[in-house]
Amino acid sequence: MKNPVLIKGNKYGISLALDQSLEFNELLEQIGQKFKDSAKFFDSSHQTAISFEGRILSNEEIQAILDTIKENCDLDIAYVIDNSEEINERFQTAIALNDALKQQMELQERMKEQEREETSSEIEETYIPNCDDGRFYKGTLRSGQAIDSDSSIIIIGDVNPGASVTAKGNIIVLGCLKGTAFAGSDGNEKSFVAALDMIPMQIRIGNVIARAPDNSRPKKGFFKREQPEAEAKIAYVEEQNIYIEPISKTVLSDLKL
Repeated sequence: MKNPVLIKGNKYGISLALDQSLEFNELLEQIGQKFKDSAKFFDSSHQTAISFEGRILSNEEIQAILDTIKENCDLDIAYVIDNSEEINERFQTAIALNDALKQQMELQERMKEQEREETSSEIEETYIPNCDDGRFYKGTLRSGQAIDSDSSIIIIGDVNPGASVTAKGNIIVLGCLKGTAFAGSDGNEKSFVAALDMIPMQIRIGNVIARAPDNSRPKKGFFKREQPEAEAKIAYVEEQNIYIEPISKTVLSDLKL
């Protein structure tokens, strides 16, 4: 045989034509050199299959050939098949299905990444620059969303359960505060939290933490179906305790901010 090792391409991968008279160790050297010289022509990004012709090989010899190929190029050989047309068709179907599944998984991952970016940008883009010591956020914060501000912040909307707002300054919610609020995150206990409707899961100001009671807004009425109207309240620290009171001129004038 003029070329003891001949690499041929086919519809499912490559076929390796081998000289049947050459000593196997010498043939193995020829295979290694052949794949080393041809390494740049192979597509290593996809799995492929290999078949052998011209020589009957034992399982040990096949494994030795695969190891030699792997040492000399980046070709990812996943299957060894014979030349049966039925097997070829089955293999081609399997490869097509595998590629389709990989494409579907990559598409789903891209969609998830895009969704994460949109959620992040939704929060960032709704910030409205105001001044050096405060900023606005317009919209409702849903469960799982969080805002962290280097200054005071005014939320024009609700803060739902599971959402959180953190600010180095004050937090003002022009809506219902049902989630978690952490004012004075840099340790400033002179900060405050205010909301038009104050029923938070937790409030923290500086290093002082307070949790809302289980029934933070008791129902009233004969059948206990009616609820009291929302009332604007403010939370502040005094003597290492957090107090929540209705907003009034008296309370605001007494605050040591």
